[in-house]
Amino acid sequence: MKIVDIRATTITVPLEATLRHAVGAHWGRFVRTIIEVETDEGIIGYGEMGGGGESAELAFAGLKSYLIGHDPFCLEQLRFKICNPTASLYNNRTQLHAAIEFACLDIMGQKLGVPVHQLLGGKIRDHIPFASYLFFRSPNNPGGPGEVRTPEQLVQHCADLKREHGFTVHKLKGGVFHPDYELECYHALAAAFPKDKLRYDPNASLNVEEAIRFGQAIEHLNNDYFEDPTWGLNGMRRVRSMVRIPTATNTVVVNFEQLAANILDLAVDVILLDTTFWGGIRPCIKAAGVCETFQLGTAVHSSGELGIQLATMLHMGAVVPNLSHAADAHYHQLCDDILVGGKMKYVNGAIQVPDGPGLGIKVDREKVRQYAELYRELGGYSYDKDPVRPDWYPIVPNERWADHTRG
Repeated sequence: MKIVDIRATTITVPLEATLRHAVGAHWGRFVRTIIEVETDEGIIGYGEMGGGGESAELAFAGLKSYLIGHDPFCLEQLRFKICNPTASLYNNRTQLHAAIEFACLDIMGQKLGVPVHQLLGGKIRDHIPFASYLFFRSPNNPGGPGEVRTPEQLVQHCADLKREHGFTVHKLKGGVFHPDYELECYHALAAAFPKDKLRYDPNASLNVEEAIRFGQAIEHLNNDYFEDPTWGLNGMRRVRSMVRIPTATNTVVVNFEQLAANILDLAVDVILLDTTFWGGIRPCIKAAGVCETFQLGTAVHSSGELGIQLATMLHMGAVVPNLSHAADAHYHQLCDDILVGGKMKYVNGAIQVPDGPGLGIKVDREKVRQYAELYRELGGYSYDKDPVRPDWYPIVPNERWADHTRG
């Protein structure tokens, strides 16, 4: 079997509201690039990459000379063709490789009539538990629905998600407002849901001393972990030495060199494995094996997925024995998906692992066309800008917080 074509289509899918975070916002929608890898046997595998636009489509088109004629079963050859570590100093293609690897695994599973998780060693769990992903939100349209700004709105939003999806772990994406205000919000969640676990993630926006102060103020709560309170391995190491909560990261341990450095001088207890950031499902499983050896926790990280990438997260989570925490997903914030039948369903806070051939999902090509047209109409947006504060830009550590008294 040989690859004969690769096609990239950028789409934008609406969110319930604008999601604010420490370095900007998702402006009421996600922009994703959908990849189709076609073989000479007529099998099409699907991949997905965050962001994109015209530049991503051109980047994937530029890889055709590497891929045409390549056997999709030869994944190690693929890795070095696209992500040779020396060449990557000049052309970092990690996330491009991830999307292509997804598609190749999808092709392999379809060819053999087995799900991807079987190709990866076989699943050890049928359902992947997820945490709610709580954002401070602003309405997509002025005066519209969906705002989450006050502690009361945050608690109500969490209660709605818990009732609808069954979540028992709740993650607050912070770094938007002053830490004292977000501490108040976090305490409100703890008081409202005393039996549930909590996570706080300010996207490394706090300085080390502020992170220590915040962490010590929540030590007594039912914390899952303290995610990226500050930037860098050394900053995380200092926080870990002063706060009795497990630390976690998806920013400072996202490759094997960083994982080795963390093991040699421990700064992070829980490694959040992202199938895009690490360059595919297989690198995540390899990293999970290293974590298992050194008794580090793992969880599945979310980088803003649609159903294709969510499927990769489910297959990865199904085969990792040391998946010690509920997965993250932005997925419940979406208004729609590009899968036949719409969005996958949460049951008791978990999503069932697909068992169909390949990734086990069917892409609705009409939905892809519809949301590609919407992207052409709306264009992209700047992830590192906040539409509520048009003149603001993020610094690390931050000291210019949004005003929580303004809508």
